[in-house]
Amino acid sequence: MKSRPALLPPFVAVLILTTATVAPADELSFEYDLFDGQTLNGWKIENECSAEVQDGMLLLKDGDGWLRSDHEFTDFDLHVEWKALKAEKYDAGIYVRTKVGGGPYPKNGHQINLLQGHEGDLVGSKEGTSRGLIKVSDWNTFDISVRGQKLSQTINGKHAWSVEGLKNDTGHVGFQIEVPLGGQFLIRSVRIREVGSASLFNGKDLAGWEGAGKPADVCWKVEDGEIVCTGEKGGPWLRTDKEYGDFNLRFDYQVSPGGNSGVYVRVPENGLHHRDNDQEPEAGFEIQVLDDAAEQYRKLKPYQYCGSLYDICGASEHVGRPAGEWNTLELNCRGQNVSTIHNGQLIVDVNPETYPLISLRKTSGFLGLQNHSTVVRFRNLRIGPAR
Repeated sequence: MKSRPALLPPFVAVLILTTATVAPADELSFEYDLFDGQTLNGWKIENECSAEVQDGMLLLKDGDGWLRSDHEFTDFDLHVEWKALKAEKYDAGIYVRTKVGGGPYPKNGHQINLLQGHEGDLVGSKEGTSRGLIKVSDWNTFDISVRGQKLSQTINGKHAWSVEGLKNDTGHVGFQIEVPLGGQFLIRSVRIREVGSASLFNGKDLAGWEGAGKPADVCWKVEDGEIVCTGEKGGPWLRTDKEYGDFNLRFDYQVSPGGNSGVYVRVPENGLHHRDNDQEPEAGFEIQVLDDAAEQYRKLKPYQYCGSLYDICGASEHVGRPAGEWNTLELNCRGQNVSTIHNGQLIVDVNPETYPLISLRKTSGFLGLQNHSTVVRFRNLRIGPAR
């Protein structure tokens, strides 16, 4: 999922995220590969089906169900290339703005058909149909655009249709797997451009970030388009040079064996993220990043495991992938309502009524990456409006 964000001056993202100003739809965006060509990281199987990576491509392998993105998306452009492995009577589909639920296929969403003779048609729409644009027994390219309630489709470089009336404001991207009757499909070059979100990292250097108390390069570096904590003891935490209030933050992380880190949220300049009563100095909070499976962590307190709000609320489930694999983590902050989604699964949902400690924490401040003297890598750091 190497990112190629659309870069804008840092003040633009802050303006949009911290005021009521609404930018034109295409002014701000974040683009990256949804499928990395090597793993299923960033994806989750739903229902009785399977998929795997084959020669850098995604194979919809067996069963009936769907493969969906960890994240939900609102307005976006999606590029997908696909090929049916059956010569005829093939069938599958591409889902957009689709919710989890139902079986074997989701019931709440929108599907672009890959059924022979109806390739590219929007299921349930008379306006969303086209003919004569598909290359049979070959690779085909779909470019799908979603804006508000409008959905548009381009097939192999030619405009196919545009329809109005999408019923979901947000939802997952996914692929229908219907192998017993529809056969196997290959998928490649899955790329998304989110509209209205911005990059927090340009993939080249630490512009927009600074070392807290010491120079960043004591323990932080950029390598292969990733922010890397080298694990140097006593090194600084990494702080954004802007403050944020309400937002939706997404990133990928990879821990080394026994890895330990965290994301500081809405902290003051000194990074304080603990506060037990209103007599203590103002503080933000921390989202834990950890190798949950490491032996030395098997007896931690519930709020110390990955994705937890440290000192406040423990993750409901531990769904981290093994050390050395990439994970997705999403944080949504709206006032003092905070949730985290780890590898596509909601694991924390906090508000002041159920978790009063959150009411002691700031509602705006800096974001930060913690150095806990272990090697941890971050990529695809992106920020958008709170959901």
